[in-house]
Amino acid sequence: MPGFLGKKFPAPVAKPMWPFYASGLVILYGVNAAANAMMTADEYKDDPRNPLRKNPVSDSH
Repeated sequence: MPGFLGKKFPAPVAKPMWPFYASGLVILYGVNAAANAMMTADEYKDDPRNPLRKNPVSDSH
């Protein structure tokens, strides 16, 4: 099994990619904050798809 992946090269992966990892975390935090703000908005507070809705009415098929 040692030859399955080929020769290993000592190329740095995590060190040059840290700005992309950090910016990904910032983007995920922003999307999460926006989604939470939209879930608590008055316009979508009574939407049946809202997970924060207190008493969901189940749809019968």
